[in-house]
Amino acid sequence: MAGVLVMAAGVAIFWLAGRRITPEEIEKRRRLMVNQLGRTIDGVIVEADPRTLFYTYDVHGVQYAATQDISALLELLGGDPTRLVGSVSIKHLRDNPANSIIICEEWSGLPARSLALQSEPIQE
Repeated sequence: MAGVLVMAAGVAIFWLAGRRITPEEIEKRRRLMVNQLGRTIDGVIVEADPRTLFYTYDVHGVQYAATQDISALLELLGGDPTRLVGSVSIKHLRDNPANSIIICEEWSGLPARSLALQSEPIQE
């Protein structure tokens, strides 16, 4: 019986040690950490494409320009990300203001009106 337990523990350790964390999982963990520990400030989305938000914000007089890959979060947006250009809330880490997000699985700095507008057709 003890041999079976030792072998099961060995297999579990081998499996856990060999498990590789994907880049997508690393990015998700980063977003959730910034959400949990971050400070909220105002910012502006200056450009957006279907998978990336380009934004700027100021922290203590220093202007930051950043991007966020939103390809894993598109279902949360419910529409065309290119229509999100404008004012937003941003979360950043106090110790590293360049580490920031606009949206994650548990929080969004997008105005409610922006989310509602996404599903409306563009009138030309």
